[in-house]
Amino acid sequence: MNEFDVKVLRDDTTEEGVRIIYAQTCGAVCSQQIAVAVKDGTILEVAFAGGCMGNTQGVASLAKGMKVKDAIARLDGIDCGGRGTSCPDQLTRVLKLFTSSEK
Repeated sequence: MNEFDVKVLRDDTTEEGVRIIYAQTCGAVCSQQIAVAVKDGTILEVAFAGGCMGNTQGVASLAKGMKVKDAIARLDGIDCGGRGTSCPDQLTRVLKLFTSSEK
């Protein structure tokens, strides 16, 4: 486990096959929580709680409809002000949970 890892609060799968992960961010970023819905490897929805509203809404909007692996490739490792992570990087940490195991 890494100091920047997210903490899973809830991991659900709907009857329609949509998997939703609710996670708490590491505390080094402005957003406090991220919820992500994925079906068949495609991001359906991203919602940030807290953070810079324009930035988090923009990232969420851009990620919607992307393949999980493509979003990870684009956002992984982005740093915010020397913090070692960022809201987009925290999103990739949640997205990696979708690729690490099948539920």
